[in-house]
Amino acid sequence: MSTPVPAAETPAVAPEVLARIKAVVGDAGWSEDAVRVDPKLTEWRGKWKGHTPLLVLPKTTEEVAAVVKICFDAGVAITPQGGNTGLVGGQIPFGEVLISLDRMKTVRDVAPTDDTMVLESGLTLLEAQQIAEGAGRYFPLSLAAEGTATVGGVISTNAGGTAVLRYGVTRDLVSGLEVVLPTGEIFHGLKRLRKDNTGYDLKQLFIGAEGTLGIITAASLKLFPIMNSRATAIVAFESAQKAIDLLVRAKQETGGQVEAFELMGRYGLSLVLKHIPDTREPLEAEYPWYALIEVASGDPDGAAASMERVLGAAFEEELILDGVIAQNETQAAEFWRLREDHSAAEKAEGPAWKHDISVPLSRMAEYMVEGDAAVQAFLPGARLVAFGHVGDGNVHFNVIAPEGMDAAEFNGLRDAGSKVVHDLVHQYEGSISAEHGLGRMKTGEALLYKDPVAVAAMQAVRASLDPKRIMNPHVLF
Repeated sequence: MSTPVPAAETPAVAPEVLARIKAVVGDAGWSEDAVRVDPKLTEWRGKWKGHTPLLVLPKTTEEVAAVVKICFDAGVAITPQGGNTGLVGGQIPFGEVLISLDRMKTVRDVAPTDDTMVLESGLTLLEAQQIAEGAGRYFPLSLAAEGTATVGGVISTNAGGTAVLRYGVTRDLVSGLEVVLPTGEIFHGLKRLRKDNTGYDLKQLFIGAEGTLGIITAASLKLFPIMNSRATAIVAFESAQKAIDLLVRAKQETGGQVEAFELMGRYGLSLVLKHIPDTREPLEAEYPWYALIEVASGDPDGAAASMERVLGAAFEEELILDGVIAQNETQAAEFWRLREDHSAAEKAEGPAWKHDISVPLSRMAEYMVEGDAAVQAFLPGARLVAFGHVGDGNVHFNVIAPEGMDAAEFNGLRDAGSKVVHDLVHQYEGSISAEHGLGRMKTGEALLYKDPVAVAAMQAVRASLDPKRIMNPHVLF
């Protein structure tokens, strides 16, 4: 089930193995200092607090390979870590050697003609965006934690982000990878080709593998033209179904210009206004549902014209109740903040059961109605916060404790309550993890829903690449 504790403790590491690792990376490449190490041992919501015999901070791919080879030969387990922004505990060690790629931040190549850049894994997502912009290109992967989340981390978890609707998830943005395998060998797959039909696309094995098949040290990433205009709006609806109806229309009428369509319920928005300083109501009245919509165009005036056309027609047909288009970048940023600070606002309100689910878009509104009813039947008074990238069928369907309920009592119901949510997701042919991965939190629970044939195939791949199961041993199957 989804209890946030390690499945098992990892055996102690022999001092001579640690000494060999230290010798490989040099004095700057390791730490046992609690001030340096402790922040990497705690998940940001405080649900996991781990421990490690050694934090390893290699500077090069060759150092990563040498460290992994030492660990493989000695049978020592490893937990790789990016920016430590994960929400399912897969990056937290419980006795494993912790390998962080913080020091691997080299920009190996930027090739605008090829629409490609090759970056090492320790660079943050925000830095990747800035590097692309400096070359006159656009890297579309964006999420709330982009200032901390790293290239390697988002690839290892196949992060989604806000622009999936137009550009796809992380795996759609990767041309090639360099990976240190569990044996210490290096997979040299840093291609910038859009087409290569010479057998298995091996890079896809490592994208979304949560560090179980190797350590991603560098990536070749796809770039796109910078759009010359962008329009951002917040629109209100009487139901989630109305929002989805507008999304379908907007995609059609703009010819695919919609980059983001983020759904927010009134209660979630109210928590942002309550707990996040310097936020304000986006519209004059309160409404049941809202969507943040962003349209981008190569035409300097195209985005605004498209947004006005779509929203104007929707008003006339009473599809939307109210709406406002941002008049400048500052106002657009304020709108985005209302969406991106949902998680921080939830944390401030109290304990919550987090659900990162996806269902077919055509059934999303129906799911949220039935899901809310199921949660209320299980725990009367529970408070639902539903928000997220509904444009790609993903919603964060989170449940906050009823007012006045003891936190320990609420947390004790989490496994059973989450099963209520996830059982319904399964009935709707959805997924219990749309973008955050399984980690320690959901690995056991996923076995209730995954096809046994698929699980066996994944186990076979893992056993082939990591016969000693040293890479993130308590995560995935």
